[in-house]
Amino acid sequence: MSFWAVHGILFCIFLFFLPRLTMLVSGICFASFAGFWFWVGWIFAPRLTVAIFASWFYFHTNPFLCVLVWLWALAGETAEKGTAIKIK
Repeated sequence: MSFWAVHGILFCIFLFFLPRLTMLVSGICFASFAGFWFWVGWIFAPRLTVAIFASWFYFHTNPFLCVLVWLWALAGETAEKGTAIKIK
């Protein structure tokens, strides 16, 4: 299954800017695989949670997209946590 067959560019934009809200509204949090670790990831590292799910479901059909998602996730989490530390 291809990512683009299921989701569009608008979904990507919302995941980029609002990962927690998008995962909550899109219904990912109600799927059968959304257990304890999903909620821990959703609270503490939503970009990493998105990257893990992207790799899990779409790496075999679109590895380039997964590489971009991991770069975005690692850069975003690093920048977010670095900013939070500076504000303290």
